Amino acid sequence: MKNYTITVNGNVYDVTVEENGSTSSASAPRRVATPAAAPKAAPKAAAAGGAGSVKIEAGAAGKVFKLEKSVGDAVSKGDTVLVLEIMKMETPVVAPQDGTVASINVSVGDSVESGALLATLD
Repeated sequence: MKNYTITVNGNVYDVTVEENGSTSSASAPRRVATPAAAPKAAPKAAAAGGAGSVKIEAGAAGKVFKLEKSVGDAVSKGDTVLVLEIMKMETPVVAPQDGTVASINVSVGDSVESGALLATLD
């Protein structure tokens, strides 16, 4: 048996090829394809400046619905930085502490996974 990883139209598959005991040219190897986890997209560059020291991450998978703050905006603990749509509900993502928005790492319409870096604060 041989294992291969192939990509077709951006979809990644782990393929196991098992050779039959016969060497006849009429018998082809049996192929079993199973989807593999898609590779993670490269993180987006910060909108401006470098990343801050305080990370704001997604608490759940969802879609970026609205950006409330921009790079350079001052925020207080609890201020809404952006809004995610999670399970058809608008969920605010808030600043964990006082600071200044150092980077916004997502755009409106982006799909994000739980734990994804959304923004940073200084």
